[in-house]
Amino acid sequence: MAYQTTTRTSYGQRLTGSFKGIATGFLLFIAGTILLFWNEGNFVRTKASLLEAEAAAVIVEDVSSLDPSLNGSLIHAIAFADTEDILVDNDYGVTEKAIALKREVEYYQYEERSESTTRDRIGGGQETVTTYYYDLKWVSKPINSANFEDPSYYSSNFVRKNVEAQTIYAQKVSFGGYQLPAFMIKSIRGNVPVDVHVPQEDDVAVFGNTVYYGRSSSSPSVGDVRVMITKVVPAQISIMGKVVNNTFEHYVAKNGKTFSAVEMGSVSAQNMFADAHSSNKMWTWILRFVGLFLVIGGLKSMFSILPAIFKVLPFLGNIVGAGVGLVCAIVGGAWSLIIIAISWLWYRPLIGIILLVISFAGIWLLKKKAKEKS
Repeated sequence: MAYQTTTRTSYGQRLTGSFKGIATGFLLFIAGTILLFWNEGNFVRTKASLLEAEAAAVIVEDVSSLDPSLNGSLIHAIAFADTEDILVDNDYGVTEKAIALKREVEYYQYEERSESTTRDRIGGGQETVTTYYYDLKWVSKPINSANFEDPSYYSSNFVRKNVEAQTIYAQKVSFGGYQLPAFMIKSIRGNVPVDVHVPQEDDVAVFGNTVYYGRSSSSPSVGDVRVMITKVVPAQISIMGKVVNNTFEHYVAKNGKTFSAVEMGSVSAQNMFADAHSSNKMWTWILRFVGLFLVIGGLKSMFSILPAIFKVLPFLGNIVGAGVGLVCAIVGGAWSLIIIAISWLWYRPLIGIILLVISFAGIWLLKKKAKEKS
């Protein structure tokens, strides 16, 4: 059954909170501005480093033996990543020749989630009703139920057995006549189940690569634990890396950005660089939206005092709040474009000028509409 709490905030408390929000909003605004400027520069630097790497890359068809002439060169190669290392998980009786041995752990726990509805009251006060729900789920870490809001769920969570998740990697993985460095070894993917061997005990069941601590795996209860063991097996991979004697390291471009890549299977150099460019664009857009969100959110927080003042009459406060939100969105969007444009002016002047024109056009349009309303 759901549990509810009601919180009432006075008009004075809301105003005080709004004043505090000015400082928080200013910090968010500054953080978003810095992120937007840095992000555009990072995109250009990363793109330049990838283009430099493309021009420098040497496609090597055969890496079965060391080639001293390749020392110091960025190469693309396809070969079988193999190992003779034996990885051991003594707790579960596993001994495997593998590139990696993974132990994943899940706990069946109550998880708290909440939904809140807020209602403004005449006089400027506010009432917030929060409803808490408790769902049983498999989670990667035990949940401390002592922090739950509903007293009836205090100490409802426990675990039958604490098990530490871990991943063990092979120390030596060959790539033809070369040895892969640790950062490339950790990039090799795979998920092959490994049979486990543990003593049969009460409330302990084994299903292939899974050990279940509990009375019934088909009907789990609070505190049950399941452990899954998998391995990464030797496989064909494609790499991009700088040759250093018998191993590889990151390629360092002239602007200081580093590049290396590992992909499963047979992937051409052209496709690997295309994937790298796509990843650069994707993360740039993600961070653009994050920066925009911070800027707009910061402005709304800085000016939240305005709707708070008019909340004496809820409908009036809502109108002012909607207006403040719209203005903050427009100004925040224009400001973000200006920051992006300034950044591009430094790296790509033509694109930067176009963005500045669009930004100032938006500000002019905003002023024009404001004059028409007045």
